Amino acid sequence: MQGGKSSIPLVDTPEYILHQIKPGMRIFLGTGVAEPRTFVKHLISSNNGNIQDLELIQLISFNEALSLKRLKGQKFRLKTFFAGWVVEEAIAAGQVDLIPSRFNRLPGHFASGRISVDMAVLQISPPDTSGQCTLGVAVDVGRIVMDQAALVVGEINPHIPRTYGETFVHINDFDYFIDSDEPPYYLNPWPPDPIFDKIATHIAGIIEDRSCLAFSLGPLFDALGRKLASKCHLGIHSPFFTDALMDLVVGGSVTNRYKPHFKNKCLTSYAIGTPRLMQWLDRNPQVEFQTVDKVFDPREVGGNPRFGFVHSARKIDLTGRVVLNAGKGNIVAGPAEIIDFITGAEISEGGYTIFGIPSRNLNKEPNIRVSVERFVNLLNQREGVDMVATEYGVARLRGRSLRERAQALIEIAHPDDRPELVRKAKRKNILYEDQIFLVNSTKLYPQEISISHSFKDNLEVHFRPIKPSDEEEMRRLFYRFSDEAVYARYFSSIRTMPHTRMQQYVNVDWTREMSIVGLVDESDSGRIVAEGRYICELSRPWAEVAFVVDQAFQRKGISTFLYQLLIQIASERGIQGFTAEVLFSNIGMMKVFHKGGLPVHAHLANGVYSVIIPFNLSSPPTKPVVMT
Repeated sequence: MQGGKSSIPLVDTPEYILHQIKPGMRIFLGTGVAEPRTFVKHLISSNNGNIQDLELIQLISFNEALSLKRLKGQKFRLKTFFAGWVVEEAIAAGQVDLIPSRFNRLPGHFASGRISVDMAVLQISPPDTSGQCTLGVAVDVGRIVMDQAALVVGEINPHIPRTYGETFVHINDFDYFIDSDEPPYYLNPWPPDPIFDKIATHIAGIIEDRSCLAFSLGPLFDALGRKLASKCHLGIHSPFFTDALMDLVVGGSVTNRYKPHFKNKCLTSYAIGTPRLMQWLDRNPQVEFQTVDKVFDPREVGGNPRFGFVHSARKIDLTGRVVLNAGKGNIVAGPAEIIDFITGAEISEGGYTIFGIPSRNLNKEPNIRVSVERFVNLLNQREGVDMVATEYGVARLRGRSLRERAQALIEIAHPDDRPELVRKAKRKNILYEDQIFLVNSTKLYPQEISISHSFKDNLEVHFRPIKPSDEEEMRRLFYRFSDEAVYARYFSSIRTMPHTRMQQYVNVDWTREMSIVGLVDESDSGRIVAEGRYICELSRPWAEVAFVVDQAFQRKGISTFLYQLLIQIASERGIQGFTAEVLFSNIGMMKVFHKGGLPVHAHLANGVYSVIIPFNLSSPPTKPVVMT
């Protein structure tokens, strides 16, 4: 019985619908969570003679119903635009045709007839009293395909929420209806993982209030959702909407107030998660579902300032080439699926891309490698990778040479993997042959020392321990000094600071030596404007201290803050006091010592002050708090 032209739909049996199919038909199936499961199950199990040589088209397939086992016969062949989830195995076995395409171009492929469809089967929410249904939690190209297909079937499912946006369809737009009580594919959050928690902490430290973000699925994003709970006025422009994003909206961290495109609304094309998410989405105007050409359009993405594209990775090499995740459980994973968002982040004012990856996989094998040529699902666009985060920190790659990228990535690799990475990088001439690498330094690096402070004129400076990858920035700082400043710091007229000398300076063993740098512009690897250092004496628990500040940033209180930070760090490590040699003309340095809040004993001889500063631990000076 045909039932699509009245105000109240007449429902047909799946068997009746199957009889309308002719051999060789192209059948479009709803995507992912919106897969019409009742229809698909009857189709797969049918022995009808007309169910032969059918071409099934699905944008993203992650339902077990279309597994490799089901596709081994001659009755079906699946065409998809995505290589993840369960169909990856089928693609490798030659049972599925993969159509490479950027997602923002997909509607055009269908609208132009380049990819034709004879029949469309879509899961929809129940109609209201006026006959309006919605496409629920997967919009993608559903409306466009409905306009093209000769036969349109709606699978009415009460478990599907009524959603807002480009989702409304009327019962008169359908030729047939099927009733379904099959729950959609639900996905529970991943259990907390300490490594992903650390990675998420590093990423959350980069994301500023009022940023706009794209989310995906997996343990990284569930952890990141928890870490972003303290942020304010975030915006969402994301292919997927998940439980983690729902919690951020409910908690008030996401308001979309400062997002110019689809202001005050989370923009998405798909939703996947728990039954709680589906109930929350029902008639919820805070989430706007739109077609993939809008959600994936780089111009739409890039129109959001401070757009942060966060994605997980499987491997990465020392130049920044990323291997994306693959296999079951992986959703938006192929280069074609994420390139639009990478381009959008490049267009966005203040935008960036950051990939999160554990330093090792579950087999304890390194995820940061010298080369990733042999791996599949390779994103060979290292220019679009701005940052990489592991549980050991963040490597900022934008604007850095291949050698600097390699140094930064080695610093966030697993400590036990770093010596071999350095050896291989030298052999491939990525690092200099004389590059210093202190094995013990990698394990002793005081990562817990991390603090930002606001100074005069709203200047924000971030302080952290020095890294070998700071070599170029420290060289630039040196060449910004005047001759007088160089002489005051080094007691000699040094004219040059070549690689051989500077790399000795930035490689610290952390047993007898401490070096803290201050950075502006970016929170972790921006422009170095200050450096403070102490070196322990061999015969007693005292240390010699020295520090420098870029002349353009002097008289703002940076020296005093850095000095007090060094006092705190040294006293916590059992050091009883500082010593220093200060030129008579270096009045500024002596002022800093006196402002430090500790007694200063100075003896002048031959134009040089010999300074002794004992730590009064019973009455310590006002100290900055080190954030871990």
